[in-house]
Amino acid sequence: MAAENSKQFWKRSAKLPGSIQPVYGAQHPPLDPRLTKNFIKERSKVSTVPLKNKKASSFHEFARNTSDAWDIGDDEEEDFSSPSLQTLNSKVALATAAQVLENHSKLRVRPERSQSTTSEVPASHKVIKSSSDAQLSRNSSDTCLRNPLHKQQSLPLRPIIPLVARISDQNASGAPPMTVREKTRLEKFRQLLSSHNTDLDELRKCSWPGVPREVRPVTWRLLSSCLQGYLPANTERRKLTLQRKREEYFGFIEQYYDSRNEEHHQDTYRQIHIDIPRTNPLIPLFQQPLVQEIFERILFIWAIRHPASGYVQGINDLVTPFFVVFLSEYVEEDVENFDVTNLSQDMLRSIEADSFWCMSKLLDGIQDNYTFAQPGIQKKVKALEELVSRIDEQVHNHFRRYEVEYLQFAFRWMNNLLMRELPLRCTIRLWDTYQSEPEGFSHFHLYVCAAFLIKWRKEILDEEDFQGLLMLLQNLPTIHWGNEEIGLLLAEAYRLKYMFADAPNHYRR
Repeated sequence: MAAENSKQFWKRSAKLPGSIQPVYGAQHPPLDPRLTKNFIKERSKVSTVPLKNKKASSFHEFARNTSDAWDIGDDEEEDFSSPSLQTLNSKVALATAAQVLENHSKLRVRPERSQSTTSEVPASHKVIKSSSDAQLSRNSSDTCLRNPLHKQQSLPLRPIIPLVARISDQNASGAPPMTVREKTRLEKFRQLLSSHNTDLDELRKCSWPGVPREVRPVTWRLLSSCLQGYLPANTERRKLTLQRKREEYFGFIEQYYDSRNEEHHQDTYRQIHIDIPRTNPLIPLFQQPLVQEIFERILFIWAIRHPASGYVQGINDLVTPFFVVFLSEYVEEDVENFDVTNLSQDMLRSIEADSFWCMSKLLDGIQDNYTFAQPGIQKKVKALEELVSRIDEQVHNHFRRYEVEYLQFAFRWMNNLLMRELPLRCTIRLWDTYQSEPEGFSHFHLYVCAAFLIKWRKEILDEEDFQGLLMLLQNLPTIHWGNEEIGLLLAEAYRLKYMFADAPNHYRR
């Protein structure tokens, strides 16, 4: 008797365990309950796998746990194609059709009235769509096109800001910049850069909270990684140094680039040639053939001049911030859609050479990330694990409970310097600070990664299976991030560095 009551309950209940319920107000229309039942009936025919006593941690157990949401027999006994149901459906359909026709006939008069009213408007007062309306419609259509490429997130109501394919600096809040403050900072930068011998320590202090777009190219040349920058601090030597280094780079091109077709370099060049089109595929600038040729030359020359590591996937991403920054020296508009064929050959050669030398300076400090077995990355991931275990034991234990290894998500953070996790505009702002730190890319980056992980603490603890955690950590919702969020992230990273960098015993329990 109890079994029969149980069966009747499941037949009466509109909410089966695991069933899809209509969601009103979402991007999709409400689901048809009859289609939902048919969907459940088809799913119920899939054979189930017997459960085993095992800790809930793997993808296989997740799959098994979702296969027993309902009893197969209950649904199969229901005949959804019975005559009574068909009769009911036809009656409902006829009544609905009649109601629609009636409403349509009542509304036919309204368009005629509106049309006559419109015809009375003089020709000189023709109604046109405002520019703001046109912009809003374009923004909404662009958003609809881009939404399938990214995981949907419920975000608070805020002004629309550029998304992942936008490179321009902008605060995530959408608020206008503090004009007086920005002008004061820009003037201070110009005074520093125009002095006979630029004070690099003072320039680093000013650059830590971000560099104004107008002076970023010169500042990055001066502060590019390692002991000294690409550009000398003495203003009188800068022009000659740039000319000499640019000629030196194109001397490498003439000497080595033709060797890409030789047998012992073919594998390197082939891998570079494959990876270049994958570099920021949503930004039109990097899909231009001329830009891709520039990237190929930069990466190939670097690879053959550094045989200890050679080319490793991920290095291609590290060219893009330098290229964009040095391109912005010649382009006032947003660069993501700029056609580089409009630039002169001398301009393009300068951008290419500067990008090569600054990327080389950066990689000199982290080259052990790309040598055989990538020991630098292995050490940094281990250090991240130890650091997180000290600063947030709950998150660390959550990973251990579901058998999530730090290497499974943090390898990419170290290999690509978070470039795959952040929009390019955020990476450029982040690198302002990295180049202001003595060991920004090799040391400070560890604390940025720790702060970045703890930033998503709530979302991480809400996920209670292996698959969900990896999906979250590999698709973190940073698409709306801007300078404001990066500033908060860097402040938290600096706090962690201040607490732990000079106290290695804090890592240990």
